[in-house]
Amino acid sequence: MAKRGSLYVLGIFLPIWTLLIYIFCKELLLIRKYQNIDNSYTIDSQKAKEKYDSSRRRHYFPHLKLSRNSYDENALNYTRQDDFNHVYPRENATILMLVRNSELEGALDSMRSLEDRFNNKYHYDWTFLNDVPFDQDFIEATTAMASGKAQYALIPPEDWNRPTWINETFFEERLREMEDDGVLYGGSKSYRNMCRFNSGFFFKQSILDDYDYYFRVEPNVKYYCDFPYDPFRIMRLKGKKYGFVISLYEYEETIPTLWDAVEKYLETNEGTILPKEESAYAFLTDSGLVGKHYPIIEANSNYNLCHFWSNFEIGDLNFFRGDEYKKFFESLDIKGGFYYERWGDAPVHSIGVSLLLKPDEIIHFDELGYFHSPFGTCPASYAVRLDQRCRCQSDDESVIDIAPHSCLMRWWKNGSGKYFLKEEQPQV
Repeated sequence: MAKRGSLYVLGIFLPIWTLLIYIFCKELLLIRKYQNIDNSYTIDSQKAKEKYDSSRRRHYFPHLKLSRNSYDENALNYTRQDDFNHVYPRENATILMLVRNSELEGALDSMRSLEDRFNNKYHYDWTFLNDVPFDQDFIEATTAMASGKAQYALIPPEDWNRPTWINETFFEERLREMEDDGVLYGGSKSYRNMCRFNSGFFFKQSILDDYDYYFRVEPNVKYYCDFPYDPFRIMRLKGKKYGFVISLYEYEETIPTLWDAVEKYLETNEGTILPKEESAYAFLTDSGLVGKHYPIIEANSNYNLCHFWSNFEIGDLNFFRGDEYKKFFESLDIKGGFYYERWGDAPVHSIGVSLLLKPDEIIHFDELGYFHSPFGTCPASYAVRLDQRCRCQSDDESVIDIAPHSCLMRWWKNGSGKYFLKEEQPQV
């Protein structure tokens, strides 16, 4: 009986132990498999990191900034360290922001993004302009956010306010009409002041007198990628006068007679400015098929409504200070369209630089990722996005680069084409 009982117990527990051993061995194999996968991921990650180390300079290690929890201001005797203890040469340039006190949070967001992605290496000055005095909170917060010098200027009333020759009765009537028609900012007086100021007066501010270049920044924008170069340096070395990242169509209802004023200017100044075939005139007037797209709007003039989105622009201040641009702006300003209509500084700048500069003096910064609601731009190259630590995807619905409502392809066709800056870096 004892033997039979032992066989009975063995018959029950042997399969159970066999099953347990099988499960244990299977789990052990799975653990080893996943460990091998993890190791392969680690190896792939290391290879990817090392692939871009040369451009990211990851093989250098800066001094750490220690945390501080002390009322003693000199507890650590800490001073801000330059990036990787490397001194980056700077151009004669400033970062420029026209901003209100009430836009402080948006200004800080833009500053933080540009500092992280670019200016923490170069420490370019930040210049802030306002039509009313900056308050102390704004000055303290933006000064703390800037890695370079922060400076502030009050715009003179004569550069900001409506000129005295504007017919106030007609102006008020047009405001109501455009607001009733649902035109974007159609009823805003301050927006018109801003557009006229940015079109013809920003470069006249005395605080900018000693600079050659400016980088326009607006509140509430994002820079998606590390800058792979100093765009100011590119401007100087390559002889560029104006740079952009996004180009799109303007709302025609804001500029119904702008092109009439431009044609009058061209007629008056024929022979004293660049011939049309030597400028980017074709970029402004080409309405033919580009790729799969005709212009999304059939314009009522020869102007196809294409413009460079001026919330991101890098420009040569000396071009705007020149007599040619001054004459161009004044010929438009006297028409009153900044107030009787709602002419934006983006089409005015775009038409001005397209008519007065050669196409190869205008640059599309195709490696810089950027977002201003509702549109953005993101490098198309996967390798570039990895190298520059981009936080964007080129196929995102907000990325406008080759969308039907983008004019970028028209610039490639009629402007200076598509170039990659890294192919050739001129030396000083």
